[in-house]
Amino acid sequence: MIEITDIHKRYGSVEAVRGVSFAVGPGEIVGLLGPNGAGKTTILKILTGYHYPDAGSARIAGENVTERPRHVKSHLGYLPENAPLYGELTVAEYLRFLAEARGVPREAITARCSDAAVACGVTEVLHRRIATLSKGYRQRTGLAQAMLHDPDILILDEPTSGLDPNQIVEMRRLIRSLGQEKTVILSSHILQEVEAVCDRVLILHQGRIAAAGTAEQISVEVAGGGRWRITLIVPGSTEETVPTLFSSLPGCTAVEEVRREPLGGRTRVSAEVALGDSGGQDPGEVIFDWACHQGYKLVEAAPVQRRLEELFTRLTGEAP
Repeated sequence: MIEITDIHKRYGSVEAVRGVSFAVGPGEIVGLLGPNGAGKTTILKILTGYHYPDAGSARIAGENVTERPRHVKSHLGYLPENAPLYGELTVAEYLRFLAEARGVPREAITARCSDAAVACGVTEVLHRRIATLSKGYRQRTGLAQAMLHDPDILILDEPTSGLDPNQIVEMRRLIRSLGQEKTVILSSHILQEVEAVCDRVLILHQGRIAAAGTAEQISVEVAGGGRWRITLIVPGSTEETVPTLFSSLPGCTAVEEVRREPLGGRTRVSAEVALGDSGGQDPGEVIFDWACHQGYKLVEAAPVQRRLEELFTRLTGEAP
């Protein structure tokens, strides 16, 4: 549905996007995650035809956005960070006006407005002026306008910006339900947003893609695969115990964050280890067999799951 190939975009001396390529398939919810200035909004503006790339190409439903912009836009529903609302109109008037502007057939306008209002949860405020609505309802109204022409693809720029916690939960649930029928691409700098909503993540940094995939895939790419957190009870409590403890662990390439707790003449050791090639054997079995052979009591062994926040900081050098 969406295919971006080696796009570049410059604003004066600032290169906002530097050779970005990715694709989004039907029914996917993909998040563009990155700090402010990473290029997220620029990419969305190129997809919607608001900006043209300086180099490279962007295609929607097989069509180049620069060659057939009107045809491409018929496939898109766009919610910018600041929704284009007219405060003096009621929600019903606003939706009807935009349905007419978008060329929805006259006989279908009422049904389309009703469907969008139900999907976005604004039916109870249809006859209220937009200026009197809460931020949450304004965002919902903005999303409803993006759906009036029943697009295949929704492009959402910071969809929960300015919402309170309850409104954020509701908006995430709504986006998730829309993703069952439509392709959704959204930008955010809020990690919890991406983790809660998206099937896949593209982490942007200084105009480039620093990592792409699920949180688990990015964890393997950034932090290395095969990392396990293990806790052992070992005999003795000498200073030599820990440095030599893992020398016999097959394929062990690293030990991190070793912690010790003396337990009545024995030492409880917690550590993170990185396992090399285990010859197809389950890593948990390798660790268990090794501990038994050494005469250690294995208290815990579990694969390490990196949080997206840690991965983001490693990739961008910034706290989210």
